[in-house]
Amino acid sequence: MFADDDPVLARVRAIALAFPEATEKVAHGRPTFRCGKMFAMYGGGTKKTEHRPHEQRNTSVLFIADPAERAALEQDERFYLPAYMASAGWLGLDLTIGTVDWDEVRELVDASYRTIAPKRALALLDEQGEGPSD
Repeated sequence: MFADDDPVLARVRAIALAFPEATEKVAHGRPTFRCGKMFAMYGGGTKKTEHRPHEQRNTSVLFIADPAERAALEQDERFYLPAYMASAGWLGLDLTIGTVDWDEVRELVDASYRTIAPKRALALLDEQGEGPSD
């Protein structure tokens, strides 16, 4: 479901693995990024609805959306509800639509990381300043 030499995956990987204690594990055929719990995934499929069939979005990043921003993000065509994970607060960002704003990707992954990271990892992140850069 992914190619290890994918340059977009390389950018997502650099962002995700820059967070304290972050690790990568392939699960369900996709790279996932974790700090104990999963905070990001590369690629996924859309949630099947009555009006939309399931669709693969292999060049995307899945993340836990900030509840205060979720509704606004859902209005943007680049974002989608990922299969199996949308009900747990996750969204997907399709990285093939338009020009990728890597600062935005970093901010979304940062917010997702902060949702699941333990206090010790958050303390390390705060010591880094504004968070990791790729």
